[in-house]
Formats: sequence, structure tokens, C-alpha cells
Amino acid sequence: MCISCGCSGPEHHHDHAHRPLGAHHHHEVSAARAVTVEEDILAENNRFAVENRSLLAVHRILALNMVSSPGAGKTSLLAKTLSDKSLKGAVIEGDLSTDHDAKRIRQTGAPAVQINTGQGCHLDAHGVAHALRDLGVPAGTLDQGVLFIENVGNLVCPAAFDLGEAAKVVLLSVTEGEDKPAKYPPMFAAARLMLLTKIDLLPHLNFDIVRCKAYAREVNPDLEIIEISVQTGEGMKEWLSWINKQKV
Repeated sequence: MCISCGCSGPEHHHDHAHRPLGAHHHHEVSAARAVTVEEDILAENNRFAVENRSLLAVHRILALNMVSSPGAGKTSLLAKTLSDKSLKGAVIEGDLSTDHDAKRIRQTGAPAVQINTGQGCHLDAHGVAHALRDLGVPAGTLDQGVLFIENVGNLVCPAAFDLGEAAKVVLLSVTEGEDKPAKYPPMFAAARLMLLTKIDLLPHLNFDIVRCKAYAREVNPDLEIIEISVQTGEGMKEWLSWINKQKV
């Protein structure tokens, strides 16, 4: 259960018999009890995140938690990224329903595991742990590669849930408001990199990039920013270079 929004938590659609974190949701909960429950959920999640991070470190896998609003271009970016065959990568796809995005990723030749969360607005470390096994990480199939975790489209709850990743990468499309970093500060504060996507559409929009970057840097002065377009390829070289630097 996600206390901040009341979702029922991820329903991990794998062949595993396990209960998702916070699967029980009681509607009449006092404020004090709600805080306690949320603390318990995050503590349990963090235990799985520590285990995930340890496993990924043993196999020298760089894990990036890709977060954004719906429609910012996460799947398109990952498909374009994985078309660079010099990159050894795999994807964990998080969506409320369907396996459409996982199918798109598999068309690149890269392995992908789908997690359908039902009503859950974010992935959690428990579900990612199962997906890591599905990808064969313990067996060494992704050693020294890159794991992209495409989180559920949401700029709120994913900020609070550590999945065991090395870094969060937040995507912000120029079709969204330039003040998104000011409106959703926890996500931008938690991210290491902001990808400003769909910049090929700028001539058709009233979007102030300078102001957007200023909002982002007010929230997170250390935030790195790359302007990128999947359609034209602009910024892809810088994005791939950034990934390789994180692997060092």
C-alpha cells in the first residue's frame, strides 16, 4: 500500500507465489497509524533494495531507475538506447496493465521482464528482486551490463521507493509544464540526471528551457541535464556517454 495516494501496491505478474508489499489496505486508518504503516512498508522495501544492490554489485551491473510522468518517452528512449549493440542491457518494465512496452523492448533483441502493478502506482524492491531472477542475473547473464528499470509513469510515489538502483533518471518532456520540477520536487531532488525529452517539438511549443532548468537546479543543484530527442537522435551520444561513465 502506498499511504500517500492509497494505491493497493504492486501485483507482480510472474509465476511466483508471494504477497506484494503492503497488499492489505484499510480505509479507516488514523494519521498516526498511517505514518507507522508507511514507515514499515518503506523499511521492508529498503531491506529488499539492499539485497538487490548487493546482487547487482557482485555482477557489476549498473541499474538505472527510469522515472517520469506517463508519456514522457521512457520506452521509446530505451528502445533507441538498446539499438546500440555496443550496450549490453536488459529492462524491467513497470505498468499497471499490458505487456506492450516489454514487447517493444524485446524487438530490439534485449531481454525484458514485465511487472504489472494492477492499481499500484510504483514498482517496489520486492518485485524487482523477482524480476532480477527472471532475467537470470544470479546466473550471470547480464554481468557488466546495464539494467534499466522503467518505473510506472508517476512523479510522486516512485521517488520514495529505493529499488536497489545506482541512480534515478527522471525524464521531463517539453510537452509538459516547465515548472514540473518545482511542482514535484522530491522526484527531481532524488534524481542524478534529468533528460529533457522530445526537444524536436520545441519550435511548436511555448516551453522555456532556461526556466525549466532553473527550477530543476533550485531543487537539486547537482542535477545533470541532457536535452534529447529520440526522433532526431540529438543528445543520444551524450546519454550513452553518461551511462558509460556511471559504469566506471
